[in-house]
Amino acid sequence: MNTNSLEHLIVVGDRVLIKPKSAVNQSKGGLFLPPGYKEKEEIQSGYVVKVGPGYPIPLPSENFDEPWKKKEEAVNYIPLQTQIGDLAIFLKKGAVEIQYQDEKYFIVPQNSILLLERNNFDDE
Repeated sequence: MNTNSLEHLIVVGDRVLIKPKSAVNQSKGGLFLPPGYKEKEEIQSGYVVKVGPGYPIPLPSENFDEPWKKKEEAVNYIPLQTQIGDLAIFLKKGAVEIQYQDEKYFIVPQNSILLLERNNFDDE
């Protein structure tokens, strides 16, 4: 995975950029599955490669009585639970599939992610 090329991408809001796990084209019993089989499943998994800033929340407005004061344009965000490197299991119907530099990715809103597997809990 070439993460250097992803530095130019900015994920917006509560969305997450996920690189899907490589599809297995053989069943547990040894049967080879048709190429489109994995594509039709409702649940998909993959690794988080970029995370948006979170849910935007407005700043409390203290200047209602002073309209001449300049309004602050900064936006605060409620951060997402998702972190780079997490294995995410998500609903595919809520995701948007994209191709970026010949790689397949999904842009997934936070509310479509069902489960995260994280190996490193030191950051919390």
